Amino acid sequence: MPKILLVEDNEMNRDMLSRRLRRRGFAVIMALDGAQGVEMARSEIPDLILMDMSLPVMDGWTATRTLKSDSSTARIPVIGLSAYSLSSDLDKALESGCDDYDTKPVDLERLLEKMQIQLSKL
Repeated sequence: MPKILLVEDNEMNRDMLSRRLRRRGFAVIMALDGAQGVEMARSEIPDLILMDMSLPVMDGWTATRTLKSDSSTARIPVIGLSAYSLSSDLDKALESGCDDYDTKPVDLERLLEKMQIQLSKL
């Protein structure tokens, strides 16, 4: 059962996505901001991280750069999530180290496909 770290500050989004992922057989752990996400990634070593990009304390871009520069977490795939859908947002997420990017509201089937692609690389 793959362990997913969901870093999301919005309670409704966190609840909805975590329930749907658990029903699909994933173990889900959660962080409420980017700094907590970095700490949890280091202590839990999840198989994949779903990272909201607009987070308090430490934004998702900074959190992803931090994780990708740490040898203990650099290999963990990160899928950035954002309500912004401009190509410049995708570019910014990829430049920060995200392995993929998806927009909100989340289309679960599309996100699951992206997750499977990343998990198959492990």
